[in-house]
Amino acid sequence: MISRFFRPKAPRPAERSSSISDGRRVYAVGDIHGCADLLDDLIAQIDADDAARGAAETTVIFLGDIVDRGPGSAAVIDRLIGYAATRSDVRFLQGNHEEIFLGALDGEPKALRLFCRIGGRETVLSYGMDAAEYERLDYEELVQRLAQLVPEAHRTFLAGFEDLITIGDYAFVHAGVRPGTPLEDQRGSDLRWIRDPFLDHRSPLDKMIVHGHTVIEEVQTMAHRIGIDTGAYATGRLTALGIEGDRTWTLQTAPRPGSSENYSES
Repeated sequence: MISRFFRPKAPRPAERSSSISDGRRVYAVGDIHGCADLLDDLIAQIDADDAARGAAETTVIFLGDIVDRGPGSAAVIDRLIGYAATRSDVRFLQGNHEEIFLGALDGEPKALRLFCRIGGRETVLSYGMDAAEYERLDYEELVQRLAQLVPEAHRTFLAGFEDLITIGDYAFVHAGVRPGTPLEDQRGSDLRWIRDPFLDHRSPLDKMIVHGHTVIEEVQTMAHRIGIDTGAYATGRLTALGIEGDRTWTLQTAPRPGSSENYSES
């Protein structure tokens, strides 16, 4: 049954050595999808782990899809704005869900329809609208209400997210990259949406790609990529990948009792 929802495990790849420069430390956080409680838990783990490992130039990267599906998207945005204010180097990548949310806020018809299909209802409710009102509204009315409900600071925050970050031998993106295309020539749509051409690739690329977007049961390391989206909104497992020198490790929230593995990918 689970195999219907999780991408099958790929064959174990050949070992590859990737590293970042001495004195640097990176934490990459997978798709949060509106799970504010899990975000609070994982941030506490990251801060404690970072302190325990001693002094370093630490960067925390959120890989995108912070909104939709889970119940607390508005709270997640507030927490991340606050968290970025407490650390010297916190960076955010734009996921496909941020792209669609911003399009919906701008009243783009296609984006608005997709937003409502892929977890946007939960995002709207997180801003204080009740479910009965949501069900009554047509698309035009919903755009008007979003303009009233979503703070401008939230729009500005989401609009400032990056497409790709490189540190040492690693590149961090939301969804993946198109194999055979140099990083500097990658299309934003691929960085936020790509699946099979990237996931099914088997050879090393110029950088080791750290990504979310595609849900897997556990952190998946291949010759060219490390996937860390463990389906937080469905499983309760929100994952961070730590990197220092040539070492990696993971931090993760505990699965919720009775959590569901039923999810949809988009």
